[in-house]
Formats: sequence, C-alpha cells, structure tokens
Amino acid sequence: MTNVDVHQHLWTGSFVEALRARAEPPYLDGWTLHTAGEPPYEVARADHDTARRADLAAADGLGRALVSLSSPLGVEWLPAEDARPLLDAYHEGSAALPRPFGAWAAACVRDIDAGVTAGYLDLGFAGLQLPANALADEAGYTRCAPLLDLLVERDLPLFVHPGPAADPARRPGWWPAMVPYVQQMHAAWFAFRAFGRPRHPRLRVCFALLAGLAPLHGERFAARAGAEGRGAVDPDVFVETSSYGPRGVEAVVRVLGTDVVVQGSDRPYAEPPQAPGFGLGGAAAYAFRIANPRRLLTGGA
Repeated sequence: MTNVDVHQHLWTGSFVEALRARAEPPYLDGWTLHTAGEPPYEVARADHDTARRADLAAADGLGRALVSLSSPLGVEWLPAEDARPLLDAYHEGSAALPRPFGAWAAACVRDIDAGVTAGYLDLGFAGLQLPANALADEAGYTRCAPLLDLLVERDLPLFVHPGPAADPARRPGWWPAMVPYVQQMHAAWFAFRAFGRPRHPRLRVCFALLAGLAPLHGERFAARAGAEGRGAVDPDVFVETSSYGPRGVEAVVRVLGTDVVVQGSDRPYAEPPQAPGFGLGGAAAYAFRIANPRRLLTGGA
C-alpha cells in the first residue's frame, strides 16, 4: 500500500535551463520568474532540490509524489514552436526523477498535436495535466478532444490545474491564487459536467484545489438546472485537496462523500495537511491517500 500525493511541482535542471534560455515570458532571470500575468516571483532554489524534496516526501510517508508542469507559467498556451523546447525539457527531466517521484505529462493547447503528447506519455507518465482555462467551455473540449481521446484509449487520467492568470493589473501577491485560479477551476468543473462527460464517458479526471469549491454549489445547480443538477456523484471525477484544510475538505465530503477526494499538496507552494484525514478519521485518511489515488490512476478498486 502506497501513500500518494497527486499534486506537487519540482523543476528539474533541464526545465530551469529552458526557462533561462528565453527572453519573453515565461522565463527565468537567475531565479526570478517572469510571467505574462503575474508580478516577478523569486523562486526559492531549495524548493527544487531533488534530494531535499525526496527527503520531505519520505518524512510525509509518501510512496509516490506526482509532479506537474506549473500551468500558470503559460507554457501550454504558447505557439507550438515556442512551447516545444520547454515541454521537451520538462518531460526529459521529469521522466528521470528518482523515486518516489512520478509525473503528469503536459501538452500544448494552442496547437494540439496528439502524436507529440503520445510520445511524452510513452515515457511512463501517470496521465496528462491540462490547464483549466483550456477546458472552460464547449469550444475548449472540442479543441482538446484529441488529447482526451488519447487518455481514454490508454486508460490514463486527466489532471485539471489552474492556468495562467490573464489579468496583469496591479494586485496583491495572493490575488491570482485566490481569484483567477479559483474561478478557472469552478468553470472547468461545470464545463466538464456539461461538455466533457457527455463527450468522454469513460475518462477519469481529477480537479485541483477541490475544483475551486465548485461542488459546494450543488444546491444552487439543482435549483437552476432541475433534474440535470440532481445527478449522482460521478465515481470517476475526483478532487484533490491542495491549499485547503479541515473545513474546506469536510464541506466537500458532505457533498461528494469520501470516495472521490485525493490528497494533493501543491508543494512547494503549500504544505501537506498535518492530519492526513483532515480530522475525519483513519478511514478517510486511507481513502484520500491510498484507495482513491489508486482508483484515479489505475481505475482499479
């Protein structure tokens, strides 16, 4: 039995160098990150030290920690010729990470190429991460359909992560995480219900940060959507817990139950929970860290 964290970020040397090779966002100047939608950010070098992160994972009792491309960088939205060097570097470095690390593949969503993505998945990635703002409406699901079909063919899951914050106006440093990211996840949750699930009935999917708490709007959805809004919980649609604590997790569990919640920490940008079951007991901890991630990643009971 393996404890799993489905959501971490760890930049390898090849990815760091690819970011430093650029002169336009996203790029690194030393360890200062420049993106199109957020203020410059000082990256802590130690946060991306593989040996240190492996020690932290061991201290957390993890047997597997899945890292993913930082979608807010905007890499997936670049034209293919600009995205490809960064994606190649990300996949090269992530595929070579030692245990306990695994990784989610990534894909350009501006110029879809399922063949390129298939090649990345061939390296042994757990599934595919896509930015939430690429899956916010029917047009997004139509555009990304070749990538989602590829996942269904290979029986691999989708991980939906916030994409870039589009508003470069002067805001507090916490603004992107609290407003655009949450809004994107909220939209992606309901877009999957409306467009993703009908198009891809066998796809397993996990939404980051409890889907922006979108499940808590189920009562309003039922009031406005009638019978459509009162459907049963989809057993193949998961949410992960990053940046939330006992109150947020318990509220979502009251709506969805414990069978579709998985542990995600978003390390190094947030820390794992001190109580693995978020105060809901040992059975919940087992579900969040072992049983549910296994179903998400393999489809197995």
